[in-house]
Amino acid sequence: MKQKKYPIETIRHSFAHILAMAVLEFWPEAKLGIGPVIEDGFYYDFDFVKIVSSKLKAQSSKPQLKTQNLTLEDLPMIEAKMKELIAKDLKFIKKDVSVEEAKKLFKNQSYKLELIDELQKNKEPITIYTTTDYRLPTTDYFIDLCKGPHVGSTKDLNSDAFKLTRTAGAYWKGNEKNKMLTRIYGLAFETKKQLEEYLKIREEAEKRDHRKLGKELDLFSFHDVAPGAPFWHPKGMIIIKELEKYWRKMHDENGYQETSTPIMVKKEIFEKSGHWQYYRENMFYFDWENETCALKPMNCPESTYIYNSQIRSYRDLPIRFSEIGRLHRNELSGTMGGLFRVRQITMDDAHIYCREDQIKDEISLILKLVKDFYNLFGFRLAFHFATKPDEAMGDGKLWQKAEQALKSALQENKLEFATKPKDGAFYGPKIDIHIKDALKRDWQLATIQVDFNLGKNFDLCYADKNGKKITPIVIHRAIFGSFERFIGILIEHYAGALPFWLSPVQAAILAINDRKEIVKYCLEIKKGLEEKNIRVFFDERNESMGKKIREAELQKIPYILIIGDKEVKSKTISVRERGKGDIGSFKLDNFLLKIKGLLQK
Repeated sequence: MKQKKYPIETIRHSFAHILAMAVLEFWPEAKLGIGPVIEDGFYYDFDFVKIVSSKLKAQSSKPQLKTQNLTLEDLPMIEAKMKELIAKDLKFIKKDVSVEEAKKLFKNQSYKLELIDELQKNKEPITIYTTTDYRLPTTDYFIDLCKGPHVGSTKDLNSDAFKLTRTAGAYWKGNEKNKMLTRIYGLAFETKKQLEEYLKIREEAEKRDHRKLGKELDLFSFHDVAPGAPFWHPKGMIIIKELEKYWRKMHDENGYQETSTPIMVKKEIFEKSGHWQYYRENMFYFDWENETCALKPMNCPESTYIYNSQIRSYRDLPIRFSEIGRLHRNELSGTMGGLFRVRQITMDDAHIYCREDQIKDEISLILKLVKDFYNLFGFRLAFHFATKPDEAMGDGKLWQKAEQALKSALQENKLEFATKPKDGAFYGPKIDIHIKDALKRDWQLATIQVDFNLGKNFDLCYADKNGKKITPIVIHRAIFGSFERFIGILIEHYAGALPFWLSPVQAAILAINDRKEIVKYCLEIKKGLEEKNIRVFFDERNESMGKKIREAELQKIPYILIIGDKEVKSKTISVRERGKGDIGSFKLDNFLLKIKGLLQK
């Protein structure tokens, strides 16, 4: 009989269910949290009580747990139990139950009882899944509070296609005020081959980890005195400044005017914009001089004050304001990871104020800007259209207009796109642009959002041909997403070997020895390169050439220029290129011609 095929999300959800079963085999007293699907697998949260399972103690053939909690060393044991359960051909059976029945079933599971109360409050149906061994007299082999879906039977799961990977602490419901639970993570795929391929990619990703490379290349560091905010070192600042330079160039060429707005403002601005209602828990705010002030989590509300500083006519539109803004967002400590998610964010932002008839043209221009920028790095783009979420502000008819404008722009530019239902911002629908990196990982970076509400909330207007006051449309957009996250992605994409124009050190000059003639010639070459704005490091240490070359290569420097007696005599430089090795001798002018096309784009 042909095995039924299930979506990967259903398979992963079912593995999470089996994980909970396996854990309860060893810790019957454990309290169950939740076990959702994640990008590459699943996890389940547990609260372990202060007692060792008597069942485990009685099984002398199995490892003895010496503490009440779980450690990494226990994962192979749990994984083996999961495989044993999968082999039993257990059935997943769904059942709708009443609140009373659910509370009776989960009377010893405090977290499940809390979820049942929430479901009752929201008048949502309560469903359970019973995982049953049909060969046993009892039908209640294992029960979990769950909406599903699940596979039909454990025989639909491939026991060679999953792996438990790690544990972590996680606050119940992600709230730091709640108890810290133990989270077990697992990977899951349809086939063993897919799992093995993913593990290879992950192994390579660990080598490319931007946090490790950032330290090795002396780009940035993190310190407890500023949790979630990077300290940028001089070499890291070169990368930021080069990106800023290119960012300003492309915006100048496309009619943007750069602005800057305050980091701290009164909360009233966010009450007007809607962020205080929808986003407050992600903001840093405090009382000051009888006022509540906040560190801005985004630039858009403040941009409106610049727009409103003058009377605007229909002839003035579109007005394109760009801003490299420093933002602060109260991310949970458990969600932060290097540069990928930080509390202090540098956003490459822009807000376009336009007439309704200009929306499609403006979005088309932004799409071109995005494509041109990402072509610099060879990224392939994928476009996603995100529609109105359940919690949204504004008139439904305006939402329909905004959604149609975005959709039409994508269609007119002949761009294929996927739809992300209910994934828009609370103030408007959006286009999310995804890229795949060298490891084929998917990243959401650029975003384009159409907002019919901001102008109304801040009483923005322009005079039309007849002098009538009209509310402008606001288009929010970012190209990088954020400097921090984008740089983290670039570091991992290139394994630290950044393109020449972004490399903090572009050429290293290595002297074979410290003889006066050699040092003098090295300084001449250094000056000649610096006059052409090449970032140069002259290594005049009294170390072996092998050591100097090795260290320069570890620093991912694009070109290593070696100078000895032969080079002094012939007025040349011996060149090693990153990834290629020795590429021969060059006169300085010829070397400059070679690298000319690699300079600032």
